[in-house]
This record gives sequence, structure tokens and C-alpha cells, in this order.
Amino acid sequence: MNSTGDTVEWGDNKLDFSSGTLVMGILNVTPDSFSDGGQFFEPEKAVEHGIKMARQGAAIIDVGAESTRPGSKPVSAAEQIDRLKPIIEALARQTEIPISIDTYDVEVARAALVAGASIINDITALSDNDMARLAAEEDVPVVLMHMLGTPATMQKEPRYNDVVTEVLQFLLDRAGKAEGFAIARDKIFIDPGIGFGKTVEHNLQLLRNINKFVASGYRVLVGTSRKSFLGAITGKDVPAERIYGTAAAVAHCVTAGVSIVRVHDVDEMLDVVKVTQAINRA
Repeated sequence: MNSTGDTVEWGDNKLDFSSGTLVMGILNVTPDSFSDGGQFFEPEKAVEHGIKMARQGAAIIDVGAESTRPGSKPVSAAEQIDRLKPIIEALARQTEIPISIDTYDVEVARAALVAGASIINDITALSDNDMARLAAEEDVPVVLMHMLGTPATMQKEPRYNDVVTEVLQFLLDRAGKAEGFAIARDKIFIDPGIGFGKTVEHNLQLLRNINKFVASGYRVLVGTSRKSFLGAITGKDVPAERIYGTAAAVAHCVTAGVSIVRVHDVDEMLDVVKVTQAINRA
């Protein structure tokens, strides 16, 4: 992959960070995701929504076929591939933006790359060396996320001595591991994993200090969209009603210099990004 200034290019794909933060649109093709489970489970609806997000201005479509909400159960690689393959193939044909595969299973990632995906978004931050080898061999960017435990256990009394220091050090260690597998630094994104084994206060501490992650030398991705900590703060129990809380978190991340925000509501959050960037430039 070649990188010139704020533009990252690999294969036929390109991400341009010259204007600031980019928006990644979430496409869950699952029956049980915390926010939109089942809404886009049918392939036709999933493809339609992915195309819609691309038209709205998403820079990346992030497709996942296994829910990682607290308490969720694993889905077999075969079932994930059955869900993902036709959707990624259709989106690759009908859109021009990179498609990310949200998985920690190397078999699923490999099948998704063959179908047309070109970024690996791994919530276990390359815990599987074979995933690191795959990313290096296919020359694709990786998103490395921090998670305490597993989706089934991560919200059972998460504890840290210093959540910011511990999460950042973990991500730096995993980024170093990625580079050790010959994944170039400019292809590595780090994600503090908001809501993945964190209390409300842990999430707030990470967001208050997100500038430390930005200063690490790696591009940063943050996903706060519709998450339960926003509901705890605002009193909104329904995830889809947390759009304004999400907007506040997105604006904060944009101001801090985060490279990518991962969101459900692409059109609305793009407005938040554009206005925040305009204010910051002024």
C-alpha cells in the first residue's frame, strides 16, 4: 500500500484524511445486534442500506455477521460466510468505497476479502496470528480494538487500575505485533473499544483522553454510536433514540483528531463531522 500525506491507497481503494475525520457506516447482517438486530438481516435490505450509506457519504462500509453485544454468543464461520458473501459481493459491485469485514475469525475474513472486502476490523486486535498473516499477505489495513474478555463476559464487573494507560498500552503492543508481521504502520488503526469491557466511567475516561491515542502515531477509530453508556447518561433506553448523545461523542472525537468514527446514522453524523471541522478550522 502506498501512502502520500493524508491519503492512503491500496489496490483500487483510497482513504483521504486531508479534510479530517471520515465516517464508517455500520452494516450488521445479524438477527441480534444490540441496536439494529434483524433490520438488515435480509440480503436485499442489507445491500440497499449499504448503498444508501455510501450515497450519504460514508467513506467505509463495515459489515459484520456476528453480534458482539454484551452477552452475545458466537456464530460459526460457515454461517457468517453464508450471511456475508452475497452482500459483500453486491456492495463491491455497486459501490466504490472500501468495505470492511468486522470479524475475529480468519476463515470469515479470508472469505470476505475474496468477496470484495478490503479492510479487516478485528475486535480481538490480531489475537490470532493467522489473521495477522492474512492481513500482511493481502496487503490490507487492519483495525485493532481493545476488549476486556469476550463479548459473553466483558461487561461482568470490568476493572482496571488505569483504564487509559492500560488500553493504550495494549493497543500499542498489538500495533507493534502487527508491524512485526510486516503490516505497515500507516495501515494500522487503533480502537479503544468503547463499551467492550468498560463501565460508563471507563468509557468517559477513554473519551476524555482520546487525544493520547491520537498522539500515539497511529490513526484512531472510535465507535460510540447508540451505545449503552450514552443511554445511561441521557436516560434513553432505546438505542435508536441515542442519536444526539452519539452526535456529542462524535463531535468530541472530531475535535480530538480521531481519523474514523464508526456510526449507524451516516447522514446525521456526517453533518456533525462537517460542522465540527468547520468550527475547528475557523
